[in-house]
Amino acid sequence: MTAWVTGAVIVGAVVFMVVELASRWWLRRRSRYYVWRPGSRLEMRVDPEACPELEPLVRFDINTAGERGADVRGSDDGLCRILVAGGSAVECFMLDQPTSWPAALERLLNAPDSLRILGARGVHVGNIGRSGVGSAELDLILERILPQYDRLDAILIMVGASDVYHWMEIGAPPSRAPTPVPELTLFSSHPMQPFGWKPHELALTEVARRVRRFWLHPVEVKERAGAWFATARRMRAEAREVRSTMPDTTTLLEHLEHHFRRLLRRAKASADRVLVVRQPWFEKNYTADEAARFWTGAVGMPWRETVNAYYSLEVLNRLLGLVDARVAKVASALGVPHLNLRPVLTQGLRHYYDHDHFTPVGAAVVAQTVATALLARPAVTRTVRSRPALAVSASAPSPGSTSS
Repeated sequence: MTAWVTGAVIVGAVVFMVVELASRWWLRRRSRYYVWRPGSRLEMRVDPEACPELEPLVRFDINTAGERGADVRGSDDGLCRILVAGGSAVECFMLDQPTSWPAALERLLNAPDSLRILGARGVHVGNIGRSGVGSAELDLILERILPQYDRLDAILIMVGASDVYHWMEIGAPPSRAPTPVPELTLFSSHPMQPFGWKPHELALTEVARRVRRFWLHPVEVKERAGAWFATARRMRAEAREVRSTMPDTTTLLEHLEHHFRRLLRRAKASADRVLVVRQPWFEKNYTADEAARFWTGAVGMPWRETVNAYYSLEVLNRLLGLVDARVAKVASALGVPHLNLRPVLTQGLRHYYDHDHFTPVGAAVVAQTVATALLARPAVTRTVRSRPALAVSASAPSPGSTSS
């Protein structure tokens, strides 16, 4: 009996090892790069004291393509597919799914008149924006992800602010570029997933997770989302050091231009149209209440550590202005239209809930302005398929401005 049990244990162990190793091989071979884990769902209960201007409940749903958005339904025949990429202003992390500007853009473009202009049966807007993504990170994301798509109708790019903030985090050294986010941190799912022999590190556990997400669509719930904003704002208001000297931006802007050129070329090779939506920010002669809402510009990472040194708002705004000008210059040099949102986002805390991120009202303005630019008829039409390609006009009749 003992020998039989021992034999059974050995056989079981061998079978487990074979199945586990086969699962690892299969996951690495069949896995793709996704910014967001396909099928994941998050529900956030927003802290009402820290974020009184935001919706109390925020849903964050990822489709089977790893995009924030609904699944693509039916065939691609006649479907206009748009991909939106960038950092936190694209992700719209603290906005409910339908309120985010990419989702609002999808609704606007699916209106009957819009579909008639586009010559499409429907429009799908997939959002792969992620907080903390700067030009170098987006360059890598597009390198990994775009080969997984068929040719897209349009790619919308909004990036640049994170280059400034990553650089400030390390003290804005004139000889160093922003510290890049590690590659595997950028992707929630990827072929290089590490495995171990602890239960939560097993490939079989990962297979079980994927099956559970596919069949049960579980919802992760996060309470008091955004509560850390209050602490971060207080740290900025009480900072012992406020740096008001403008740093040398040569290395920062060269780094930005290098990666921005590369990512635009990747986008142009993968889509019929590319539109740069220049990232706006809240700049004016601030009231005390407005300035108290800001937490960015830290020398350090205020969402996870105590910070005592910050850059002044004047320096922060000048840096963002230089990055925006370089983004527009590179886009124009590559013949990519670019859209300036700042002229339409003029209502302060009605449009922004901090220095860089949109309120629901601000997101609606962004969606409408981008939709107007996409629907404007081009001076010269170019057909690359059996239906008209999506047009992006440099003379879009919008409150903002585009140029090429």
